[in-house]
Amino acid sequence: MPSAVRVGAPGTAVTSYRGQRHFTGWYWAATTQSLVGLASQPFRVTWQGEKRRISHTPDYFVRLEDGSGLVVDVRPGDRVGPEDAVKFSVTEAMCQEMGCWSFALVHEPDPVEMANVRWLSGYRHPRNRVSDVAKRLMDGAEAVGDPLSVLPTLYHLLWCGDLRLDLAVSLGDGSMIGCAVSHG
Repeated sequence: MPSAVRVGAPGTAVTSYRGQRHFTGWYWAATTQSLVGLASQPFRVTWQGEKRRISHTPDYFVRLEDGSGLVVDVRPGDRVGPEDAVKFSVTEAMCQEMGCWSFALVHEPDPVEMANVRWLSGYRHPRNRVSDVAKRLMDGAEAVGDPLSVLPTLYHLLWCGDLRLDLAVSLGDGSMIGCAVSHG
């Protein structure tokens, strides 16, 4: 069990660059509805192992709307070795001991889901939300209007989470879309 949690400035800055082979978490953070705060490498957990002191710095700390916390580690599934598994297990136990924190080990996203999220991210800007079209879409209108204004609004509503669909299935003409929130 950890003997200390050291909290301070993040260990590294969150950076991204064109051609990067991994994602910094911004897609996940942008689509997590209950997220109100995000910190990269916010603390270090240390404990006494069998032969030496062991430490682990989780990748993210997420503050949720209800005040609880979520500690997140990101590692491809095929790169979790025995030492990593112990560190993740101890970090999870520390979160349980805190009472109001939970732990998630996140692996690489499904390629189809990631392609869908990349597509929808192009419509995240509020300029794509045409209010009267959005209201009619949310109300389930079958014939909403001009596709040049309807489709960007639809994609924006999907990006924001106002409308939902199964991102694990390729987007297409047969995609089933439903409301995710009440609207009035």
